[in-house]
Amino acid sequence: MRALPRLRTRRRLRLTIAVAVIAVTLAAAFAVPAQAATHYFPDISEKSVAEADCASDVLREKGLQGDVSAEDRNSGRSRLGYRCNMSALGHVRASGGGIVSATFDHCSYTGSLFPGTNLVPQPGVQVVDVANPRSPRVVGSLAEPAMRGGTWETLKVNKQRKLLAATSVPLLWGGGFFSVYDISDCEHPKLLNRGPGTATPLPFTSHEGGFSPDGRTYWASGIFPGHLTAIDIADPAAPRVIWQGLHSFLGHGFGITPDGNRMYLSNAAGVTVLDISAVQRRAPYPQVPHVAAYLWPDGQVNQHTIPVTYGGRPHIVTIDELGSGGVKFFDVTSVNKPRYVAQIKLEINLPRNLDTNLRSSMGGSVFSSNPHYCAVDRPTNPTALACSWESSGIRVFDIRDTTKIREIGYFNPPAQKNATVADLPNSPHVLASVSGVPAVEFLSFGMAVLNGRVSLADTIGPRTGMVVGGDMATDWCLSPPEWRGNQLWTTCADGGFYALQLSPKVYTPPADQDSHIG
Repeated sequence: MRALPRLRTRRRLRLTIAVAVIAVTLAAAFAVPAQAATHYFPDISEKSVAEADCASDVLREKGLQGDVSAEDRNSGRSRLGYRCNMSALGHVRASGGGIVSATFDHCSYTGSLFPGTNLVPQPGVQVVDVANPRSPRVVGSLAEPAMRGGTWETLKVNKQRKLLAATSVPLLWGGGFFSVYDISDCEHPKLLNRGPGTATPLPFTSHEGGFSPDGRTYWASGIFPGHLTAIDIADPAAPRVIWQGLHSFLGHGFGITPDGNRMYLSNAAGVTVLDISAVQRRAPYPQVPHVAAYLWPDGQVNQHTIPVTYGGRPHIVTIDELGSGGVKFFDVTSVNKPRYVAQIKLEINLPRNLDTNLRSSMGGSVFSSNPHYCAVDRPTNPTALACSWESSGIRVFDIRDTTKIREIGYFNPPAQKNATVADLPNSPHVLASVSGVPAVEFLSFGMAVLNGRVSLADTIGPRTGMVVGGDMATDWCLSPPEWRGNQLWTTCADGGFYALQLSPKVYTPPADQDSHIG
């Protein structure tokens, strides 16, 4: 007699999840004007990328690719970290790594997190000298309002003009304060805009941000309701807003083509393609038409996109932050006839393994095992892709041939288990650990339940009860790993800055290596 209520409950669960999935997808689709083409890619990959050969690494992963098991988290094994064909040359934890950091020349700039960044002796964005990668050291900080207000995912570098910029994002959403620095002398950044954006706020909102390739425009994107702003910094001393608009239901990061004319902007369920050429050429009354949208059901929030070329054909590499969507490759030679050519998922991201994913991630707070920011080793015919993969650490892939992508190495830093706000006030992991639930996997896990791919019983484990309070038994790697020959420079939320060494047995830097995040 008890089976019927259980069946009804299961049906209600399926209906709720289905409605949520449809709502997110339709919201993104309806935000695209009728004249723009919407392309839907229903495939949810059931295949993981080929694993790296880690035979000689005693600290390699033992279970599913990308998984840090509940048992390893509880036993303390995760405090040793995991590695394959990659090792740490140098490291400086400082007060935590913020969310997204940036590098230039022999320096790294650590993203700031509000309010914790204001609780350290040198508040704001930390300047790290990496002239000796084996002994990086904090040599100063940037303490303007934008830097002390939390830079979230806005701290970016333009190598061409040697500029560093960021906006103030106290929690998910912010705006107004904006700082631009000359980093010709990378250890001693020089503030360029002492008026607009610092002393006087500018009218924009932000969550994410970044430069046009030529460094003349800084684009600030909010999240809901999809607000996008173009800030003219042709004269960095006098930034001014030259265009604003709404583009989709939810906005995030983006990638811009080398000519500065097209933006691939992240939305709730994929990518919105915008024609930004009028802003690029400084038309008097610029319009930013929607060109197309690419949508898919896994990976409920896209993070950013990297435009690249293979054999002269334009492609994009686009990264899903939430929902186990992994990394997708599209041939966009014809922007309104995109071709889905490849995907990278770890075993822990596959639909059939999302019960294990949930079992392992409980008690680790909001994020679990998804890519966040990636960098190619060059934008033309890239040979390798390095990604921060949240609780799965830094992952590196051979992408020379999109039909034969394989993982070549990884480094998952030692967990800073049971660290507190007093230890790491600039870590978003510490801030979020008030909750132990990996909430970002709700929709993808729900779809796996609907499709009969997972067992609810298999989600139960020794950490299931950790609903309130997380213990940081993994680190969160969120910043783009930047290429420096066989080295990768990156920052993780708890462990801070790392200079990593990739084995020459698995990677040979191209002569024209040029680390690129889009």
